[in-house]
Amino acid sequence: MMTDDKALRAQLAKFLEWEEAHVGFDTAVKGIAPRLRGVVPDGWEYSAWQLVEHLRIAQADILEFCVNPRYKAKKWPDDYWPKSPAPPSTTAWTRSIAEFRRDRKTFEHLAADRKIDLLAAIPHGTSQTYLREILLVADHTSYHVGQIVALRRQLGIWK
Repeated sequence: MMTDDKALRAQLAKFLEWEEAHVGFDTAVKGIAPRLRGVVPDGWEYSAWQLVEHLRIAQADILEFCVNPRYKAKKWPDDYWPKSPAPPSTTAWTRSIAEFRRDRKTFEHLAADRKIDLLAAIPHGTSQTYLREILLVADHTSYHVGQIVALRRQLGIWK
């Protein structure tokens, strides 16, 4: 039985942005030219913008669920996906990435905070634990980061 969970918490925090088994978010979004951010290749459902913004929205929503006792669920899928394939501006793209990184860092702090019982049910949830939500964010992010990489390959802009 683990009596000191510091190592586990450090690994969880690292897990949110690691690139040990696959490309991470920061690498996947780096260097996508503005003219290609809104392109939906043939046979694809989403653009790079829609994937990035979806990741930002979903992660922010999960974080809000974890920390806000007055959390209100969003409507799926309407509130989680931008309607336009192109970002409204270069600023919107940059802001979306910055907000994703900020919320990821907040999740890293939440994972490392020893005052939070990772196995405790979130008081205003329906049995979800903090650990589940951290793992959900990491899993969801890795899935869509893989899509961003595949989309970039389709566009001919991957290494």
